[in-house]
Amino acid sequence: MGMKRGTTLAAAAIAVVLAASACGPSQDKAADTAKPAGAAAQASSQPPADGAAQPAGQLAVANSEQLGSVLTDGSGLTLYRFDKDTAEPPKSNCDGDCAKTWPVVAAGDATATAGMDPALLGEVVRTDGTKQLTVAGWPAYRFNKDTKAGDLNGQGVGGVWFAFAPDGRKAAKAAAAPAGATGAGAGLSVAKDPKLGDHIVDGKGMTVYRFKPDTAWPMVSKCVGDCLAKWPVVPPVDKADAKGITERNYLVLDRPDGQKQQTVDCWPVYTFAGDKKPGDINGQGVGGTWYAVSPDGKLITVQ
Repeated sequence: MGMKRGTTLAAAAIAVVLAASACGPSQDKAADTAKPAGAAAQASSQPPADGAAQPAGQLAVANSEQLGSVLTDGSGLTLYRFDKDTAEPPKSNCDGDCAKTWPVVAAGDATATAGMDPALLGEVVRTDGTKQLTVAGWPAYRFNKDTKAGDLNGQGVGGVWFAFAPDGRKAAKAAAAPAGATGAGAGLSVAKDPKLGDHIVDGKGMTVYRFKPDTAWPMVSKCVGDCLAKWPVVPPVDKADAKGITERNYLVLDRPDGQKQQTVDCWPVYTFAGDKKPGDINGQGVGGTWYAVSPDGKLITVQ
């Protein structure tokens, strides 16, 4: 009897979690099964012993009030970079006592967090022959005074140690926009094109696109790094400024790179740098992966 009651309670708990999730599997891509960022993180957050090179596992992103998005290892410990190292070519200049204070992150099993470009991860051979994880070419370390997940005690030490952002740069919170400023995506609305029909445009009339490799469950953008130079994210837009757009799952994605991105029905949306004036649809069908977006958030795949 006790077992049956426990099973019933567990099922009820699962139902509550599912009901609280805003973005469920989409009819547009129902087979998506990607896990949320950090889902594979280990429960333990004990720091490695002094000088011990421990692997990172599934990387994750922590949100810091001080720094914004910060890259961590699978147990939530902050990863750092050293200004006296080099990224091109990758080279570590932290040995001996330095490596006891700043334990190197061993290369081998690290996997990128969702929304992070896996190509950013690499390795460098240290002077002792061991291999160290690199992020965008920069060797990665932990700090021996970080004792639990979320600690940032190494940030700014000596003016040369800094927490990693998910793109390999130094973590830094994005500056707040000036009062009254609006982004390129302000005031989403619907435009009509002879070829595309009804499609979403931003406040400047520029066509809005979706990227097929992205996922809506979980909300993940696969456009990172250089991709964003060609396909800028649409910044958050208040529902009151969106005319004719579906309001279902009209949410904001907190990207690992610190940017906030508007989604439509949980799908991240972008504009295209190759569109020079309102009405341009030069991004339509690019690479077989970029398409304009219908008012309900679906891909418009006509060529």
